[in-house]
Amino acid sequence: MGKRKIIFILFALLFFVMPVHAIKIGLQTHVNRTFIGASTKAEIIDCNTNKLIFVMEKMKGYELKPYRGLIAIKVDGEFKKIKTDKIIIKPEENGFVSVKRKWYRGNFKIINDGSGLTVMNDIQLELYLRGVVPSEMPPGWEHEAHKAQAIAARSYAVANMGKRAKYGYDLKDTPEDQAYGGASAETSQTNDAVSETEGIVLVCQGKIVPAYYSASAGGKTNTGSQVWSTDLPFLKSVPSYDDGVKKNGHGVGMSQYGANNLAKRGYNGYQILKYFYANTKFARLK
Repeated sequence: MGKRKIIFILFALLFFVMPVHAIKIGLQTHVNRTFIGASTKAEIIDCNTNKLIFVMEKMKGYELKPYRGLIAIKVDGEFKKIKTDKIIIKPEENGFVSVKRKWYRGNFKIINDGSGLTVMNDIQLELYLRGVVPSEMPPGWEHEAHKAQAIAARSYAVANMGKRAKYGYDLKDTPEDQAYGGASAETSQTNDAVSETEGIVLVCQGKIVPAYYSASAGGKTNTGSQVWSTDLPFLKSVPSYDDGVKKNGHGVGMSQYGANNLAKRGYNGYQILKYFYANTKFARLK
């Protein structure tokens, strides 16, 4: 199939769906302390009043802990009470925030809900995906496989917005939802894959699908009913092209090893996705 024909087919299938611009990712839930830093000066703002509380110095670490329903911050060896249970940390433009020994883009929200501190990254969706693709798929793999991964991860994220709402965020940063390594995980190749597929998601019957994927399916992918007792129209069992790699994960939807092997055979990212996800079309977020 010629390149022009592939592009024509792709854009013939594109239409626009609801806008999604930001997402909240939980990095720590109900912890008794957390350690925060920033690459630039960063403002700590009271979520309840929107007033400035404190300015963090750049490249300096701060410990925060819950304190009598509020939050306390350690400054120069001494804990000081912050008179609120919810704060936002905003670094200067192009600044990064450090949590869990990694750097992250965007802002951070920290809440004391009575069970400990919950730390979440409030970030633009496309910047979030920069930290997902290289965390979910080796950066040295084929570029078209990375593009397939970017679209699958974007679809999964949008379809699962609010999944962890009881904790105050949308998704966890672990493979329980999607592995997310922040800016520390980014590579130029995987960033390009996110940029080249910006806003594109998979849809079935007019809805964005949670594009499930796993490392490998062991030769053949599973249907939804084989794993979760529920059939979904976009999940069919197909040869997974794992090439001898043992099953690793639920085996539903895209096999990441299979995607890489198909890319080596000349499939582009969109063809890979159409192979693994039945009855789907491509749409672009507004």
